[in-house]
Formats: sequence, structure tokens, C-alpha cells
Amino acid sequence: MKKTRIIYWSTTALFCLLMLFSAFNYLTNPEMKLAFAHLGFPDYFRVELAIAKILGALALLFPFTPKSIKYFAYAGFATTIISATIAHIASSDPLIVAIAPLIFFAVLILSFFYYEKMVKELKTINN
Repeated sequence: MKKTRIIYWSTTALFCLLMLFSAFNYLTNPEMKLAFAHLGFPDYFRVELAIAKILGALALLFPFTPKSIKYFAYAGFATTIISATIAHIASSDPLIVAIAPLIFFAVLILSFFYYEKMVKELKTINN
């Protein structure tokens, strides 16, 4: 149980820090306006995505967030990351730029896997 919790919280904290940094960057870095325009997105989408990333990260970090909300956060992040990869490919960005979001996806998958494992272990202990 201890190993599961450590891996879960480590991957979740790392992922959420990356998403919070990304959201902060979206809101404060003028180059992000150009990057979103390059991908063909309107400027307001950058702000919406930043807010969604902040809310999703908080949902994953708070331990008493309902399971259904956490699932929505995981699904939202997965959709966003896969969409980012597709957007970079469609914009003819270099392959390394296009596949970079998939590194975030791997961390997200680890977090989700260990969240599920932790929930199952807690159910076993409580029964």
C-alpha cells in the first residue's frame, strides 16, 4: 500500500505541477498567443484551456475530490494531450514537438493506474 501511495502521489504531483506551470505560461507568456495562433486556435481558447488545466490539477490534487470528478479530470487531460499531439502534427511541427505531449500522457496514465490501484487496496482494507 505504501509503495502504491508514493508512486500515485509522486506521479500526480509531477503531472499537476506540469499542468499548473503550463496554465501559468498560457496566461502570462506572450509567445503562447503566437503558438496558439500557429496551431489555428483562437486566443480565447488559450485562456479557457489554462482555466481548465488549473481546475483539473486541483481536482486531482485534493484527496477528497469525488471519484467521478477525478475521472472527468483524467479524461479531460487525456483528451487535451491527445488533441495537442494531433494539432502539432496537423500544423507540420517537427516530430519531436508533436510527440512531446505524449510524455505528459505517460505520466497521466501512471497516475491514473496507481489511483485505481490505491482505491482497490483501500476497498480491500475496509472490507
